[in-house]
Amino acid sequence: MSISSTKLQVMWNRLLAVVEEQGQALIRAAFSPIVRECGDISAGIFDCEGRMLAQAVTGTPGHINTMAEAVITLRAQFPVQDMKPGDIYMTNDPWIASGHLNDFLLLMPVFHADRVIGFTSCTSHLVDLGGLGMGPEGSDIYDEGLLIPPCKLVSGGKVNALLMEIVKANSREPVANEGDIYALIACCEAGAKRLSAMMDEFRIDDLQALSDYIIDTSHSATVAAIANLPKGTWHNTLTVDGYDSPITLHASLTIAEDRLLVDFTGTNPCSGKGINVPLNYATAYTVFALRCIIGPETPNNAGSLAPFRVT
Repeated sequence: MSISSTKLQVMWNRLLAVVEEQGQALIRAAFSPIVRECGDISAGIFDCEGRMLAQAVTGTPGHINTMAEAVITLRAQFPVQDMKPGDIYMTNDPWIASGHLNDFLLLMPVFHADRVIGFTSCTSHLVDLGGLGMGPEGSDIYDEGLLIPPCKLVSGGKVNALLMEIVKANSREPVANEGDIYALIACCEAGAKRLSAMMDEFRIDDLQALSDYIIDTSHSATVAAIANLPKGTWHNTLTVDGYDSPITLHASLTIAEDRLLVDFTGTNPCSGKGINVPLNYATAYTVFALRCIIGPETPNNAGSLAPFRVT
């Protein structure tokens, strides 16, 4: 069935409202002050391929843009055919999720007409996961606390009680952690419920046409913005205070006709202190800065993020 561009635009706007409601559900239910008062979260809706269609305006770039890649990673790890209604997956692996162990990322398949049509996802900061906590004194990831590989947090609507007890047993704030995890679950469920209701309202059985429209429109708009920029490569360095010695950041920005590359070759090696971030997190903030300048009026999704690459 062909869907008019007007109807697709209306549904796109509805998705933007859904993810904002999704994000607010997390903030209202969270125990941690950094979530309730600072909005240190992300919330988004993804198509069946794991491509981000919409993300809540409330949230931080480090969470939002890492979430966009993390969903693709988790979707590849857990076969869609094995997913059941009420399943939710989770990890706090910094190289997959959001840069450090305190950030938990959840992924929930959305079922409509008895099949997976997309996903909801969210991230938020838990107050404590043991170890030395946040700060520069940790010399490796194990000093930070409890690392949870990608796993199933909820199976068919039933929370993994052992996993919850493990998280609580490794924290100075077990009650807050438990509350924050349930808030994340509620966030995913709110998004899934609203998405399915929207599909009923507009009488669609899948998100394919809407997904293609959102991603193609956003990608074209971003490429058009890049096309207006001067072409070439520029270099810059910035020296900041380190611990044992100053740290120099080096970036090369290359602008082509339809894409943009930032290369950090030449930057000092990793510090022995806990002030380093994985590439996914560095990419998230680098692309955020560029998106603030290049096509900022285009909503953030897989289409508008695609032309940007960081190495």
